[in-house]
Amino acid sequence: MVKSVEICVYGAEILCPSCVNLPSAKETYEWLEAALKRKYEDQLFTITYVDIHEPPNDPEKLDFVEKILDDEYFYPLVVINGRVVGEGNPRLKKIYQEMEQHGYVSTPS
Repeated sequence: MVKSVEICVYGAEILCPSCVNLPSAKETYEWLEAALKRKYEDQLFTITYVDIHEPPNDPEKLDFVEKILDDEYFYPLVVINGRVVGEGNPRLKKIYQEMEQHGYVSTPS
């Protein structure tokens, strides 16, 4: 039995300065959610969008928000179970690798 992971996509309405011509953080979140639901069909995981200008009152999420605001990370920032797996222009391959390290198995096409 795979333990459900939490995927957080951090971002803001405004594109980050180095992300011109890339999708917004919200678009990245929606794209990633759709891709993961297709790839890991019927396997539970949680995916959450965190607005860096209106973050939830959660110490771990606030820590990542602070690091983004301090320019330690670019957004959109993708974090799986507290581990950064993508920033700016996240790569699906790396995100899939992290999911599979947690026991997720690709659904056959």
